[in-house]
Amino acid sequence: MLRVRCLRGGSRGAEAAHLIGAMLGRAVTGWVQRAFQSTSIAAAAQPRHVAEHVTEPEQQECPVCSYNEWDPLEEVIVGRAENAHVPAFTVEVKANTYEKYWPFYQKYGGQSFPADHLKKAVAEIEEMCNILRHEGVNVRRPEPIDWSLVYKTPDFTSSGMYAAMPRDILLVVGNEIIEAPMAWRARFFEYRAYRPLIKEYFRNGAKWTTAPKPTMADELYDQDYPIRTVEDRHKLAAEGKFVTTEHEPCFDAADFIRAGRDLFVQRSQVTNYMGIEWMRRHLAPDYKVHIISFKDPNPMHIDATFNIIGPGLVLSNPDRPCRQIDMFHKAGWTIVKPPTPLIPDDHPLWMSSKWLSMNVLMLGEKRVMVDANEVTIQKMFENLGIKTIKVNIRHANSLGGGFHCWTTDVRRRGTLESYFH
Repeated sequence: MLRVRCLRGGSRGAEAAHLIGAMLGRAVTGWVQRAFQSTSIAAAAQPRHVAEHVTEPEQQECPVCSYNEWDPLEEVIVGRAENAHVPAFTVEVKANTYEKYWPFYQKYGGQSFPADHLKKAVAEIEEMCNILRHEGVNVRRPEPIDWSLVYKTPDFTSSGMYAAMPRDILLVVGNEIIEAPMAWRARFFEYRAYRPLIKEYFRNGAKWTTAPKPTMADELYDQDYPIRTVEDRHKLAAEGKFVTTEHEPCFDAADFIRAGRDLFVQRSQVTNYMGIEWMRRHLAPDYKVHIISFKDPNPMHIDATFNIIGPGLVLSNPDRPCRQIDMFHKAGWTIVKPPTPLIPDDHPLWMSSKWLSMNVLMLGEKRVMVDANEVTIQKMFENLGIKTIKVNIRHANSLGGGFHCWTTDVRRRGTLESYFH
């Protein structure tokens, strides 16, 4: 029996018919070739009538389908903290981290994160997975990998980092999984942890696209990127200068946020205009990609700055105001400024800011996974009529992400719509 997974989503549903036709064509061609093969043994044998039955393919739902950040969540990939290593203190890492943590990178680059801290982070993420399952969500995990191994390309030598943040490397648009090329050398081979999962989804009907992998040669980075203080960062960001150049396309998936037919992206330290243009051409004409920018001294990943949580509803970081906010007002969107985070100053945030409090995961329009310690943002969601699912991942936050970063939604129950006019 021929089994075909049916693709769904917008005008791309036509691809299902094309795929079915191609597979039936191959099946019939093979039958014809077998039927007309002629050998001396076959000629001497008594003629036999051979009949092969080609049945109609079974139409089954594609396991990958997600158009936005808030439709009811059915399946999600959750990252792993196991074996996580501190990246070497290279120019691109320096540009994306705050100077208070530079001594940490200089001391531990290429080594494991502190063992006790990592153990607590692993336990927190396991509990987060249990809570997601309790909420009716199917949880998938990447493969555990030894990130200490040193690798060498013709352009650089590095060791790995982790597979903790699937949002950074995987973007689901409809029934398509897009594998981001990344911009840190320590993350060059991070895709390997997700390949078994992606191959499974592909075999079951999903589209799978891998963006062009950059060489990550020296020319991709401004080797003399002049940062010494936070004032330097503000000055460079205001001038539109970043550590990544336009030498070749690069982007992290987490610099994109989805709202049906519209995706919003920022030019950041890890996402350049060539990478954005590649995505724009790839997704056209079914989707539009809009570039937005923020008053941010260290732009890297959009979801702790501008997090869309519902149709026409967005959390906008008050410390990093959006320069194009008027276009959202004109479109009738509601802009919500989340309260100041409560995380203490002495808690290590080696790869992120305190604004992970707004880096939430919507389980549906009226349910949100939120930090158990951030009572003020819990109250904000309750005032919006959204039920909070409280989870503590404070030690996992130190590795660089909140709930949105630690996950990639594979399937949400919904249809392709337009929310931005």
